[in-house]
Amino acid sequence: MTLSFPNNARSYDETHRRVRFAGYDGMFEVKCFVTLDVLARGLSLITPGEREYLEAFDKMRPIIVDAATRAYNSNPQGAIVLGVSNFR
Repeated sequence: MTLSFPNNARSYDETHRRVRFAGYDGMFEVKCFVTLDVLARGLSLITPGEREYLEAFDKMRPIIVDAATRAYNSNPQGAIVLGVSNFR
């Protein structure tokens, strides 16, 4: 199976400094996270908050989904954490 992202839901996790979203490999959910460092790269605000990070996620969604798919294909796991190194 391949990883798909039929659900556009995402949530902000301030404690772990990341945004959570989900992919699916068939009927199995794959938890995906992208760190705030990745999302902050395109923000001009000195101290962005939840709204700005989620907006940045939405704008970057195609790139983030592609990075998550590549990460999963190279090492299928139940969770994927994407950091800056996944976007070089």
